[in-house]
Amino acid sequence: MRYSANHKLETREKLLQSSAVSAKASGFSTVGVDGLMKAIGLSGGAFYSHFSSKDELFASIVEHELRQSMERLGADQDRDKLERCLKHYLSMSHVDHPETGCALPALGAEIARSDVMIRQQAEHWICRLQENWAQVLESDSLAWAILSQCIGALVVARMLATPELQRTVLKSSYTEIGRQIAGSRT
Repeated sequence: MRYSANHKLETREKLLQSSAVSAKASGFSTVGVDGLMKAIGLSGGAFYSHFSSKDELFASIVEHELRQSMERLGADQDRDKLERCLKHYLSMSHVDHPETGCALPALGAEIARSDVMIRQQAEHWICRLQENWAQVLESDSLAWAILSQCIGALVVARMLATPELQRTVLKSSYTEIGRQIAGSRT
């Protein structure tokens, strides 16, 4: 059977998308190559025609996911848009559906344990997001604090078993971030 010229690229993109969802939902290290390929209807052996190793796939996931986060969270922001973005970020929907959300709370620990190339790649996109927020907020340190607080709040909320307590963590974080932003306006 002949495949179209774009077949390999399309398959690689499907594998990347499916693997990112799986990694954010269950952790990257928990799923083997066979499981990743089975999710898109292919055999495990076909994996190596798209990536040389599982580590290369993880690097591609990190780059792809953090670029998307930058596009969603960083582009064309003003303070009002940033505040709306933060409200969505610190939501129960984001807690309940890590597979569709930001990769940093879901994959941060795995990124931290990765080789220096992957950490540098993550650093690049995190710094771009921080720089964008710093420009909007007119404060480098406030941008770092809010970025860190958002990721941390989501991690803590996901660790908790009680939805009411999860909502309390999210609401408290959103309220405090709002105070920080309002204080920076004066």
